[in-house]
Amino acid sequence: MTHTLIYPHTSTHNAAGHLEIGGCDVVDLARAFGTPLFVYDEQALRDQCRAYHAAFGARTDLYEIVYASKAFSCRAMAELVAQEDLSIDVATGGELTAALAGRFPPERIYFHGNNKSAAEIEAGLDAGIGHFVVDSFEEIDRLEAAAAARGRAQDVLVRVTPGVRPDTHDFVRTGQQDSKFGFGLADGSAHEAVRRLLDAPHLRLHGVHAHIGSQIFALDAYRREVEVLFVAIDEWRRDFGFECGIVNIGGGLGIRYTPSDQPSSIAEFADVSVNAVRDGAARHHVPVPRLLVEPGRSIAGKAAVTVYTVGTVKVIPGLRTYVAVDGGMSDNLRPMLYESRYEAMLANKAEEPATDLVTVVGKHCESGDVLVRDVRIAAPEPGDILVTPGTGAYGYAMANNYNAQPRPAVILVGAGRAHVIIERETWDDVLRLQRPLAP
Repeated sequence: MTHTLIYPHTSTHNAAGHLEIGGCDVVDLARAFGTPLFVYDEQALRDQCRAYHAAFGARTDLYEIVYASKAFSCRAMAELVAQEDLSIDVATGGELTAALAGRFPPERIYFHGNNKSAAEIEAGLDAGIGHFVVDSFEEIDRLEAAAAARGRAQDVLVRVTPGVRPDTHDFVRTGQQDSKFGFGLADGSAHEAVRRLLDAPHLRLHGVHAHIGSQIFALDAYRREVEVLFVAIDEWRRDFGFECGIVNIGGGLGIRYTPSDQPSSIAEFADVSVNAVRDGAARHHVPVPRLLVEPGRSIAGKAAVTVYTVGTVKVIPGLRTYVAVDGGMSDNLRPMLYESRYEAMLANKAEEPATDLVTVVGKHCESGDVLVRDVRIAAPEPGDILVTPGTGAYGYAMANNYNAQPRPAVILVGAGRAHVIIERETWDDVLRLQRPLAP
């Protein structure tokens, strides 16, 4: 079935004609846990982690896979990633807290962020994390002062903007010169940052980090990124005697959201990046550094689906059929932010032909609350269980309480069993931090 292209690879249709994931009937999951509901396939998550190790490990010993937890962060995910021998990156104190709650080894944590607070820097230092990825001159000063106050030295990478623009949405490009992230190579700020980091008594610069964007299909952008980085590495060696031990090229490998998408494979990504680093080292006569990559979407994205209950079906003759579900932009902002395209199906009618062209909308008080525009599904009725695939990355991570909507539950399924890894919020949870007017 074509579902295997965009659904977790354990997906199938069972004897009841229902969608099944990880040996669990999705209709039964909706009844047991309620909707909206994120369903993660544990085997799919583990298989993607292992695919990264297999692809890079077959090509080099000098590599490290760093899970980008912003794609999906919770303590259970941190535990799983640790079990699969990946490192992890965090971008806020909250993501750091989740990783530590999941007993993630702190020495394998990389702390990102373009505006780390003093409290976040102190939390990372006190936890003993492996590396800070330094993003600004202010951070150099804050981190040096905090490390000095603790009488310790902290390992760091320097984040640079390489000026490479991949073929992806403007909002998820991060490597262009005009970016809120990192030190520019073109304007000389990266050169000055390296000088300051090398002069800082309590900071140890180990290498360079860059990120060019997200949902990238064309891999040549990574090759261009590495070429630019090695020009800078060569300059820093000549000017400062800096020997670069780590080149972190970020993540961003795209996934298939619709059957027509044609993403590159993990093996192809490994080929391009490993060869580019080797070629760069040879061209500039430097030792081959350790290559770090930071997959997030390509690990978590296809591993999950979001499950909804259909509430209303509105037919506008000659124009459109709206199928309204019990979630929407509070659990999947990507269609509204990036015009992202998704597919849909009715889990309780998985064997029925997709005859009806519909637009799937949420329950929020916004005309733009459209999850999937113009998709074919089986004839819809109130009470049907509708599923959108590929929501494992930046679905729950971006979930919000718009219209005071509680955030969904998240479950992990495998071998016919399901368990909750994030509880469903309630209306009481939404009110918990609110206070009445002062008397």
